[in-house]
Amino acid sequence: MKKIRLSKTNRINFATFGAVILAYAVFQFMSGAGMLSSTIRGQLVPICAYVTMALSLNLTVGVLGELSLGHAGFMSVGAFAGAVAAAALPIDSDPLRLAASMVIAALAAAAAGTLVGIPVLRLNGDYLAIVTLAFGQIIKSIMVQLYFGMDARGLHFSFLENRIIFRDGGRMLLNGAMGVNGIAKISSFTAGFVLVMLVLAVIFNLVDSRAGRAIMALRDNRIAAESVGIPVTKYKLMAFVISAAMAVAAGALFALGQNTITANKFDFNTSILILVFVVLGGQGNMWGSILAATFLTVLPETRAMRGLADYRMLVYAVVLILVMLATNNPTIQDFINTRFRRKKKKGGAAK
Repeated sequence: MKKIRLSKTNRINFATFGAVILAYAVFQFMSGAGMLSSTIRGQLVPICAYVTMALSLNLTVGVLGELSLGHAGFMSVGAFAGAVAAAALPIDSDPLRLAASMVIAALAAAAAGTLVGIPVLRLNGDYLAIVTLAFGQIIKSIMVQLYFGMDARGLHFSFLENRIIFRDGGRMLLNGAMGVNGIAKISSFTAGFVLVMLVLAVIFNLVDSRAGRAIMALRDNRIAAESVGIPVTKYKLMAFVISAAMAVAAGALFALGQNTITANKFDFNTSILILVFVVLGGQGNMWGSILAATFLTVLPETRAMRGLADYRMLVYAVVLILVMLATNNPTIQDFINTRFRRKKKKGGAAK
């Protein structure tokens, strides 16, 4: 029988899947055995949401090669759309209601991502980053001014001020700056695990496909890619919309694990936090993003770091600057490459 040889990329992909499954099994066992504190148990769903956010942004930054500073805007769309959909859908089963809410939110964001992406993705570099930053702020401003309610007659919405008049026992679903209150907690760690696995499967299959190779060709050399006939806008839009849909699903998962959400939760700091996950984990490195998002989500909840909560973003900003300087410093890169080659040669000689 011929031995099936997997490529290095496939080995890394399977190892990533295996590590995620192992981590899920370990956390489930520890949670069932009462070995996790209530604080850590409460962070399991947010960890899955932020891991998904890091993976989705890594698709834009690491695979497509474009910087987005408004990713929290898509998370905000997913959070509010998911919370409103879950409250409005007449589905008794919590898992089905969660899945339906996430699908509805993802479809809404895919449409929004398409509308934003068509004009925006004609830009590159700093210009694209500035426009995505503005998009995130626009989404936040809209959510603060939007009122959404439901009664026996159907759904009602108002903008800038609450002019909704309810009849027959209506209720407010989205109350402007106060956000969404009284959310039914239907998210679970298992649902988050399934979402992370689906996102990994989509990204790995996309990267290994013809479209993925075209996207990476645009990242490596746009002029050369255009010269061989690769449609730039088409593939950039594809990556951007898929990334937005993943971010929205993460937002819905996150919101449906909270009692209350407001637009201030998804501000510029959240976009920077997600970018820190990607940079520390390595651009284009999916398992690195998973580790960074998990570690930096749990770290602020530890006793040692609670006193430094007000300085968290300052520390992250300094770390981000240092990492960017180190990765773009030829001397440091040569030192790391030299040490790695020496270890590799020693390992080969030992064999």
